[in-house]
Amino acid sequence: MLKLTEIAKNCEIVKHVTNRNKNLDDYLKVSSILPRDDVKKAYDVISSWPGYKPTPLVELNKIAQFCGIKSVLFKDESKRFDLKSFKALGGAYAVADLAKDFILKGGKVEDYVVTTATDGNHGRSVAWGAKLAGCKAKIYIHAHVSKSRETAMQELGAEVIKINGNYEASLSACKSDAEKNGWYIVSDTSWEGYTGIPRQVMAGYSVIATECISQLKATNLSHAFLPVGVGGLAGGITAPFLHLMENKLFKVISVESNMSACFLESIESSHPTLVNITEETLMAGLSCGEVSKIAWELLKPLLSDSICISDKAVAPLMHLFATGQAASDNQNEFLSIEAGECSTSGLAALLAICNDEKAKAEMGLDKDSVVLLVGTEGATDPELYAKLIKPE
Repeated sequence: MLKLTEIAKNCEIVKHVTNRNKNLDDYLKVSSILPRDDVKKAYDVISSWPGYKPTPLVELNKIAQFCGIKSVLFKDESKRFDLKSFKALGGAYAVADLAKDFILKGGKVEDYVVTTATDGNHGRSVAWGAKLAGCKAKIYIHAHVSKSRETAMQELGAEVIKINGNYEASLSACKSDAEKNGWYIVSDTSWEGYTGIPRQVMAGYSVIATECISQLKATNLSHAFLPVGVGGLAGGITAPFLHLMENKLFKVISVESNMSACFLESIESSHPTLVNITEETLMAGLSCGEVSKIAWELLKPLLSDSICISDKAVAPLMHLFATGQAASDNQNEFLSIEAGECSTSGLAALLAICNDEKAKAEMGLDKDSVVLLVGTEGATDPELYAKLIKPE
């Protein structure tokens, strides 16, 4: 079994940008991008779904002790419905809302077709939402999406179309075919003229923060290390906290793969910047070359820092979670956590910073710090998960 002290040495930050665009004084304008009413509606709807329960907020006490900080809290989305991913909240919520509108306008739900491009988990959410609503789903995936993830979507009744190239290529094909056939795109990323549905998806993700606020009780966060692909999850989580804390919002740090750091490059240049992905990261959900328009507008003035990391620590950190070295229960027993590839990103960034006393001080991490991490998914690709958690 690999030990935490060994694993921490694998955690490395490839690039770190301090956000000079940060401006919390503009919080009223920013909070209107995902309003309180949208956040409340999403929670009210999703919490009424069969099988709903809040996912655990786990105290990673061993990590906090290792880092010399007060607390590290890990929102474990591996327990989210049967999909084992935070994505269950977004795509399915948008599909439910669209199907409801379609029926109200006199349409037959069985004639309704939704479509999306995905690395896997968002597509499963859309497929699951379509199954619940009784409509059809056509899911576009790119060449690097695993067979296991493809099969999972097919088992939910979706037709899966595989496209050569990367995520952007699959999105382009999805948009083209949707326009030809009159299908409804349910994307978690937005572009000019297409913001309504991604806003619904982001509202679905906000349920995570609504639950966290309740679970935290009187505990005040000081930092949140949030994984970023196109930015929808980070935006959905940040918005409810912004409504609550206004210009006293804690430090929000975006964490990306160095192979697809579109948010970091955009923050550095102060405008959306396209990144050409030439190599795929193990953290498939973070493999996005372009920011979502509405997520960018929300996060640009709120992020304190943007960080990108390498893949070096992904498998070792998955092993760390699985072997119970991140947390212990009340009896001081090892607490095993099922953490997929993207779930390791925030912890990798935190450990890398805490390995460097100067970087730790500059980030304001000390004995009073309370840090939020998000475990985005569990073993959504069981074969890959089983392979990665085995120490080499």
